[in-house]
Amino acid sequence: MAGETVITIVGNLVDDPELRFTPAGAAVCKFRVASTPRIFNKTTNQWEDGDSLFLTCSVWRQAAENAAETLGRGMRVIVQGRLKQRSYEDREQVKRTVYELDVDEVGPSLLRASAVVTRNTATGQSSTPPAADGWAGARPAQGGGWGGQQAPAQPTAPANGQSDEPPF
Repeated sequence: MAGETVITIVGNLVDDPELRFTPAGAAVCKFRVASTPRIFNKTTNQWEDGDSLFLTCSVWRQAAENAAETLGRGMRVIVQGRLKQRSYEDREQVKRTVYELDVDEVGPSLLRASAVVTRNTATGQSSTPPAADGWAGARPAQGGGWGGQQAPAQPTAPANGQSDEPPF
C-alpha cells in the first residue's frame, strides 16, 4: 500500500512462534526477532556486536500456520513486512510506543543453514511434489537449526538437449 514503511530484517527468533486463532477463525502467528548488527572496531581490529533491535512480528492466515509449523527459537530468519507504530497507556497510565511488523514474507536464512521446502496444496495440506519439480519436504532439525534431509537430485536435461536451467 502507498505510504506504508516496508522493511526487511534479518535476525534470530527470540522465542518459539505462537499460533492463535481469531474468533472468526483466522490464524495469526506472533514471534519476536532480534537483529544485531556486527561492527568492525578498527582500534581493536575485531568485530563487535552493535545494539540489538527487537521487533514483534505478526503473520496471518496460511502463512501463520506455515511459520508456526516450520520456525523455532534460535533460527535465523529473513522477515519482510510493514512497520507499524502503536501507542498505548500501560497499567500505571504511562504512555508507551511500540513498533511491530505486519509480516508479508518470512523464511529461514540460508547463510549458515540449508532448507528443503514443501509446498502446500490448495487445501492447505503439505505434499511433496515430484523430484523433477525441485521441491521437497522441509522440517527443522532438533536444536532449532535446519538439516537432516537431503535435497532432491537435480533433474536431468530434457531429451531435446536444451537445459531448463537459467544461463547464470
